[in-house]
Amino acid sequence: MARRARRPHSFYPLAAFFILFVLFLYGPTFTIVLLSFQGPDGGLTFPMNGVSLHWFASLFEQQMVGDFAGSFRRSLLLGAAVMTATVVFSFLGGLAFRRGFRGASVVFYLAIASLIVPSVLVGLGIGLLFRMLGWDTAWYSSAFGAHLTWTLPFGLLIMFAVFNRFDRAYEEAARDLGATPWQTIRHVVLPLVAPSLIGIGLFGFTLSYDEYARTLYSAGSFNTLPLEIYGMTTNVTTPVLYALGTVTTGVSFLVIFAAMTAYRLAEHRRARRGGIGRSAANMAPIEIES
Repeated sequence: MARRARRPHSFYPLAAFFILFVLFLYGPTFTIVLLSFQGPDGGLTFPMNGVSLHWFASLFEQQMVGDFAGSFRRSLLLGAAVMTATVVFSFLGGLAFRRGFRGASVVFYLAIASLIVPSVLVGLGIGLLFRMLGWDTAWYSSAFGAHLTWTLPFGLLIMFAVFNRFDRAYEEAARDLGATPWQTIRHVVLPLVAPSLIGIGLFGFTLSYDEYARTLYSAGSFNTLPLEIYGMTTNVTTPVLYALGTVTTGVSFLVIFAAMTAYRLAEHRRARRGGIGRSAANMAPIEIES
């Protein structure tokens, strides 16, 4: 009879650490979701006083909980804009740094310098700069720039890692088949790095959607959702705050699900078309002068 392999001595400490990590990560979220379904007479703590959807309906009553609908819409639009800009400029930056250019090191360190500067100082500096120039701070201008200082460095670092292990043989094969530089990027490079770009997009959206410190001094007169939630913690003493947390968490999961679905559909479509090889084969042939 075969002897069962012994588990290493480090197994149980690591298992205990992982269990505690999961509890700290998901325990508060589960508690907030559960308490958001309190009855109309429920409070902020256990035990629950009934079960209902009362506090979800109260979210949209502006006179009670503030401008939730407006702040939620602003955060979604800002997150989508930041996500798009992060994906586009991270991809273009990755292509630029592949070839190298004069001053690349300086540009690189300038791009990631904001990661080591406290977020509050970045937001405060951008807000002061706008006031010095006589411009009004707003969530769609100054806050947009403040969020990019947070998301774009991460996107660039991810694309650098992706292109460092990118096999150039695919591009060379496409050029041998007569592909133009644009066709090579569209039919070869983009399909191969698409999963990474989706990850950068999700990363950029979630960082912007949840950002508080860089938004505090740069959002202007209208709050984004994190600012609105912070304001609610000071004057709301009902489970409507938990209902807001449940809704925002659900939206985050919906965004992730939508992104993964889009990726699966793109993969299925590319597989039906025959993948990269067929895409490259369908490119225009090289015109050879006789």
